[in-house]
Amino acid sequence: MSATARPQVSALSSSRIRDIANAGMGRTDIAAFWFGEGDEVTPPFIREAAQKALAEGETFYVHNLGLPQLREAVASYESKLQGIASSLERIAITGSGVSALMIANQLIVSPGDRVVVITPIWPNIAEAPRLLGADIVRFPLSVVDGKWSLDLDRLLDTITPETRMVIVNAPNNPTGFTLDEETQKAILEHCRRHGIWVLTDEVYERLVFDGSNAAPSMLRHAEPQDRIIRVNSFSKSWRMTGWRLGWLTLPQAIMPDVPKVIEYNTSCAPSFIQKGGLAALTDPRGEETIAALKSGLAASRYTLLDGLSQMGRIDIPDAGGAMYAFFRIDGERDDMATAKALVADYGLGLAPGSAFGPEGEGWLRWCFAAKPEKIAVGLERLERFLKR
Repeated sequence: MSATARPQVSALSSSRIRDIANAGMGRTDIAAFWFGEGDEVTPPFIREAAQKALAEGETFYVHNLGLPQLREAVASYESKLQGIASSLERIAITGSGVSALMIANQLIVSPGDRVVVITPIWPNIAEAPRLLGADIVRFPLSVVDGKWSLDLDRLLDTITPETRMVIVNAPNNPTGFTLDEETQKAILEHCRRHGIWVLTDEVYERLVFDGSNAAPSMLRHAEPQDRIIRVNSFSKSWRMTGWRLGWLTLPQAIMPDVPKVIEYNTSCAPSFIQKGGLAALTDPRGEETIAALKSGLAASRYTLLDGLSQMGRIDIPDAGGAMYAFFRIDGERDDMATAKALVADYGLGLAPGSAFGPEGEGWLRWCFAAKPEKIAVGLERLERFLKR
């Protein structure tokens, strides 16, 4: 008998983004836009807070749910930002946003459960319940009148009473699609009526370009007893991708079980890392950091979308959030072959759309969390590819 992993693990796909990135890593001539992170380091005041905690010997275990002062800061932050009644008792700090996703799934999903996922989507989100043996039903967004759109009636028909959980990621990676509040209400009311859990990934909530301070959270429409779990992270808004720090906002009724699941994953997030997160939320420079990030992203987004729209052959639906352009090139149906050719022959690193599921086949994702000058270099290389 061969020594192989269980079928759910063997069935997992390797990261197609990594496949492309690995082909270009080590080359100094690559203009890389494949990963979902910016090209600037975490602000000094956040790094200094963690360094201070580390220097003072904060290297021991802490509570499974996280430092009380950080949980209080998270609750205060999302209460003010979203106008919701959050509290320390509903917050769990996790060792990354992706860890929060897995913990949420471990709390709710059993083998054979039916889980509906709105797609295309970052693969980790859809694969977490599948790794636990759930049956995944993918519900694709569509393009209507040049914009990403969700067919709400068809979605609600898909979310049958037998469904255990619905997973929503908005603003969405990779499309940038955002949910309006009426759609949020309709999804939540439908799930409430049938006792279905909602897992809402709102990591990109601050990265919207309509002039608002944040995308609306689904928690705005939730009642205390609702089966809804919100995932968030420090990674994007505060340039903390490598810190691996996130959080969950959960119904209070489930909280007694949350520390147990965290214990069997990571036990706790490191204390000195949490102190960095505390600085991000409580120091006035935290909001200044987000404002500067959004301003820079808006400039880079304009450069990219304007450049792509002038090239011809490119279809790029409108979207209002996150930090990605998701587009396709007329005549280029094999996104992996296109991405590989762009890296090998033109020094341009983009993520293949099929990395985000079969709905993304033929598409490419460009992360615009980079300076406009770097975006311009990438545009010039893409134009040369189109004229080849």
